[in-house]
Amino acid sequence: MSGTRLNKYIASSGLCSRRKADELIESGVVTVNGKKVTELGFSVQPKDKVFVSGKMIHPVKHEYYRFYKPAGYITTSDDENGRKTIYDLLPENLHHLKPVGRLDKDSTGLLILTNDGDLINELTHPSAKVPKLYRVVVNSAITQNDIDKMYKGIEIEPGKTAYAQVDVLEIDKSSTVMEILLYQGLNRQIRKMFEHLGYEVVSLKRVQHAILNLDGLKRGEFKPIKPRQIKDLRNFLNRIAQKND
Repeated sequence: MSGTRLNKYIASSGLCSRRKADELIESGVVTVNGKKVTELGFSVQPKDKVFVSGKMIHPVKHEYYRFYKPAGYITTSDDENGRKTIYDLLPENLHHLKPVGRLDKDSTGLLILTNDGDLINELTHPSAKVPKLYRVVVNSAITQNDIDKMYKGIEIEPGKTAYAQVDVLEIDKSSTVMEILLYQGLNRQIRKMFEHLGYEVVSLKRVQHAILNLDGLKRGEFKPIKPRQIKDLRNFLNRIAQKND
């Protein structure tokens, strides 16, 4: 019997991605039937007992949801400062799901929630360059020079350069409405870019991540992602991976 590769088995438990599972295996914290396993190509059988750091794991059914995050909530399962989190808006039977990436407290829009560690890694790993689309409003008219600077790259932190593609939708003296396309996932990237340029972000909403969007969702709502959409998403990610190779 060929069995299931150990890293895939660990990832199927929702604990982490296959890449992270490889790191766990190599670090020596994984045991199968009581024996430490550090071989990356190791396969497990259905009746095998797998432990990671002393905790037994089991494959779980993968779940996928779209969630429209409202402002005022942070994207975490727990906050030591007692702030409201997105899980305050979700039923308990979804509290085991993890968000794909983050939106800061004041930002709104699309969050993908899942227990599929591989998919989270594919959507967020820096090398993946998965597109994310945002609707952003700033407090004054943006100049073409600043749009060019965002496209060419702005150093928002020492050694960290952020890039963005900007499409202006509406503009006047007091505000600019834009669609901004990112292929990175740096912390508070858009806000830091505009802060560097001297603008204040009035509102920021993620409207699309890869091929998934907010269609049919109201603020605070969540809906399961259909199997066909997941299939299309995986095909999209495979095309990106082939292009980046």
